[in-house]
Amino acid sequence: MINIRNQELLNKFGLALRAKRKAMGYSQEELALRTDISISQIGRIETGKINPTLCTLNVIAKGLEINLEELFSNLS
Repeated sequence: MINIRNQELLNKFGLALRAKRKAMGYSQEELALRTDISISQIGRIETGKINPTLCTLNVIAKGLEINLEELFSNLS
């Protein structure tokens, strides 16, 4: 079986998410409150420690009041 986990991509996504969150003026705590996702999980996503589901990413995008596509716009 092929390993589909791409740590470099997870790290890059996490950094992009952190930058987007900070640019919008949200702390991890505020984003957690807006999304009902724990602060620790937000932190693990931002540091590339976990691979969030599409549904989790959709909730984060809604919490940031952006389109889901915008979460991926800085990955290339």
